[in-house]
Amino acid sequence: MTKPILTLVGTPSADQHPWGAVVARYGDYLSLQRGYSEHTVRAYLGDVTDLLGFLAGRGRTDLAEVGLPDLRRWLAAQQADGAASATLARRAGAARGFFAWAKDNRIVPTDVAGGLKSPKVGRALPQTITQADARELMDAAAAAAAESEGPKGARDVAILEVLYGSGIRVGELCGLDVGDIDAGSGTARVLGKGNKERVVPLGAPALTAVDAWLAQRGQWARPASGHAMFLGVRGGRIDPAVVRRVVHAALRAIPQAPDIGPHGLRHAMATHLLEGGADLRSVQEMLGHASLATTQIYTHISDERLRAAYNQAHPRA
Repeated sequence: MTKPILTLVGTPSADQHPWGAVVARYGDYLSLQRGYSEHTVRAYLGDVTDLLGFLAGRGRTDLAEVGLPDLRRWLAAQQADGAASATLARRAGAARGFFAWAKDNRIVPTDVAGGLKSPKVGRALPQTITQADARELMDAAAAAAAESEGPKGARDVAILEVLYGSGIRVGELCGLDVGDIDAGSGTARVLGKGNKERVVPLGAPALTAVDAWLAQRGQWARPASGHAMFLGVRGGRIDPAVVRRVVHAALRAIPQAPDIGPHGLRHAMATHLLEGGADLRSVQEMLGHASLATTQIYTHISDERLRAAYNQAHPRA
């Protein structure tokens, strides 16, 4: 089926543009200028593509003629189909971002999405594991590595220890180079969202696990490996999907622990720091959160656990 044509505002040479070209330009902007991860860009472009398809299906092939009621109808149709509030809020945000960019790039004369309201979403507390579960997870991974042959076990233990020990994101872990971890200072240099660099601390178990992996890294290393810290079995820089498989597999060995995935280890690290008395600003800096409000959700987790412990133990709870 032929894709609809978008009429652009601007010079005659930019009179018409296919959907794909506009979406691709927006994707480049999100990736190159905003520094969003591949996963985030894919999610935004999926929402924008869905919006453009909805508009085209109702005869809106000229974005300059799109109005706020059209965007509200798009969200209402999804709500009628049972979309969750969080999904609607994300898609409203995607529409606002796209039309603001389109206005700045003279694709539309006005930003009609600026007044598009997001439904209020109750913020769910992220699922996490206990400190005892974390210790059992690391012990089980180390035991499995000791029984295995080749570098895979050592690599997987290092991945788990670094994720939980530092709270970095999967993409940040995959981007680590060998020189980014400084054993002397016990820190790792991380390139986070928006290409912002930060330094995070690493504990002794993580540094020991990294040393054990580096001692075997040469078995997989190839000329194309470059300085990548973590490698796949073919010697290339490790893929985020592989990291997720490693974490999920390790968690399955702990029956009582929820399958929280690698981002859940980040939540666990933050929660356990606050339970141990760390201040919120320090946790914010370690996680690389731009806003303290994002970090504050972890105080709710700690408060809930404190309340549960009180209810269970205090005679007059």
